[in-house]
Amino acid sequence: MKDAETEVSSDTRFDAVATVERSIYRWPDTLESEQKDMIAEEVPVALVYNGVSHAVMMASPIDLEAFALGFSLTEGIINQIEDIYGIEIVRRDAGIELEVTISGACFARLKSLRRNLTGRSGCGICGAESLDQIKQQLEPLQAGFNITHDAIDAASRNLAQHQPIQALSGAVHGAAWCDTEGKVQQVCEDVGRHNALDKLVGTLWPEGHLKSPGFLLMSSRASYEILVKAAKSGIAVVVAVSAPTSMAIDIAIEAGITLVGFSREGRHVVYANCQRLSDISR
Repeated sequence: MKDAETEVSSDTRFDAVATVERSIYRWPDTLESEQKDMIAEEVPVALVYNGVSHAVMMASPIDLEAFALGFSLTEGIINQIEDIYGIEIVRRDAGIELEVTISGACFARLKSLRRNLTGRSGCGICGAESLDQIKQQLEPLQAGFNITHDAIDAASRNLAQHQPIQALSGAVHGAAWCDTEGKVQQVCEDVGRHNALDKLVGTLWPEGHLKSPGFLLMSSRASYEILVKAAKSGIAVVVAVSAPTSMAIDIAIEAGITLVGFSREGRHVVYANCQRLSDISR
């Protein structure tokens, strides 16, 4: 039974609170003139599996059920959606708890990992206990489709139009799923880029949309964990508006992921597995 200070919600967007209003003073405007601005809300979100706390992530308090599902999948805690028996969202004084009930086999494996991490805006390896926990065994992805450079360019040019929270606050990342023509199909936003991707995976996975030809577009840099999460989700093409890291490129090569960085209007750079990309005239 929950105590009197907790609140349980089944609303996957958890009241859709993503921004809060704060007083500001603008320079070089007069500092005596108080104004209001919309600020991205950031709260501690604890992921609790079968009653045992596993991780505390700094996240945007929306799409939390999708976050729990996507995090569980991309972190290898579960193998399939059916491994999750229930997700309960609980608001506490210190933050939000996502109480996830998983199968006994998955929970036994989770306990064996002995991993208890605290992330800063979605960092996912800050609390790993050893370097061995960072190593990943990834199966090379086999994707029988091509993406044109024009499709990547179109998606990158239009991404900002699909980020309403970013437009208000200027402080969140977006993870977008785009079809082979470069049309943005779904976007999830969060203060943490890894969280945004987890929410996107959790939103699209249940309906099998990630199995369709398409690509991931991130409004951030492409880091190690972005590529690992993409590989575990079966995403064969990853595009980022900023740079990739060296480990991200290594993971992309190992997992057979096409990796594109610095995707801005009219230009981008391919870092791995360029065979899936083609000119529109081909």
